[in-house]
Amino acid sequence: MDRAETMRRVAVIGVGHSTFGVRGDVTLQELAWEAIAEALKDAGLTQRDVEVSVVGVVGTREYELMPAVPVNDYAGLTHVGPIRVEAACATGLAALTTAHNYVASGMADIALAVGVEKMTEVDTATSLAVGGRAGNYLWEFHFVGTTMPAQYALYASAHMARFGTTEEHMALVAVKNHRHAARNPKAHFQYEVTVEEVLGSRPVAWPIKLLDSSPISDGAAAAVLASEDAARKLGIDTPVWIGGIGYSSETPNMVRRPHYVGLEATVRAAAMAYKRAGISPTDVEVAEVHDAFTIAEIMAYEDLGFVEKGKGGKFVAEGQSDLGGKVSVNVSGGLKGKGHPLAATGLSMVYEIVKQLREERERGRQAPLKRYVGLAHNVAGIGHQAYVVVLRR
Repeated sequence: MDRAETMRRVAVIGVGHSTFGVRGDVTLQELAWEAIAEALKDAGLTQRDVEVSVVGVVGTREYELMPAVPVNDYAGLTHVGPIRVEAACATGLAALTTAHNYVASGMADIALAVGVEKMTEVDTATSLAVGGRAGNYLWEFHFVGTTMPAQYALYASAHMARFGTTEEHMALVAVKNHRHAARNPKAHFQYEVTVEEVLGSRPVAWPIKLLDSSPISDGAAAAVLASEDAARKLGIDTPVWIGGIGYSSETPNMVRRPHYVGLEATVRAAAMAYKRAGISPTDVEVAEVHDAFTIAEIMAYEDLGFVEKGKGGKFVAEGQSDLGGKVSVNVSGGLKGKGHPLAATGLSMVYEIVKQLREERERGRQAPLKRYVGLAHNVAGIGHQAYVVVLRR
């Protein structure tokens, strides 16, 4: 028997989200509280109801090097932990997974997962240098000097060479996601862009350009999780259930990767999540995927099984990843338009999917739903770690 079958069902009963962007108006603790306060209010709970707090934070760019305790203290949660979680850019869903496991195992009935990051405390060059250490530092960064844009450029150029993917295909991802972000009041970039603007933007690491890249952002997101019994006692009439969680990893040494046209960690994590949820990729109607760079979204279409390998460019060109397409992807604006405060990103995805499944989104961003099945996909580095969460209502 799958171990997941012996665990309790877990529902997301409350979600919260700060405004993403350059948040010099708040401290790290205050930023986290924006998301925590909204999540508790959404769940109809107070701090006294929370039994365990999981604080996700990468913390490599903030003034607080060990911020979990100060975050909990400011939020009035000093009695429930915290547990700090770090998984680079996938920290948000790693925190959700940790909180889920506490509830599913019976160790707690109510758990809080929060992800928070203040990335703009350092300059861009420092941030890129820190990000480049997310892989195999002694090889990829120290000796070769690669950064995240450069490593994703390897994947972009390989995908283009093997499958005919174009710079225009990648630009269409940016155009779509900016269009959604322009309608998201919590997004970092609340404006639209054109294909011409994306193609004409400054090269970062060919074929990746500035407008193919996600921004350096501050932000926080949170989710309150409850056991089935607790959700019933609280009178939650339409909970959003965590149907299945998948996770995997890949070697951080890029020269040992089998190819550069997809992320094997995503493929394995998705297969695990689909199996545990008892669904197939064709059941997913709305998804938030990890588009740190536009090529990453195109590869995610393929790795998650929305379209066969090599046809991700055609998928976005045909509008199949837009609202009303085969799968509505990144209708929050994604990392590209909404922003990418590392530890907050995965929980921001959960926030969006929960709101979508409740049909609570703004006009022009609500995905059409029949099966009420959503997915969040969070990646660390270049597939160094990957989490996939299936959510159902």
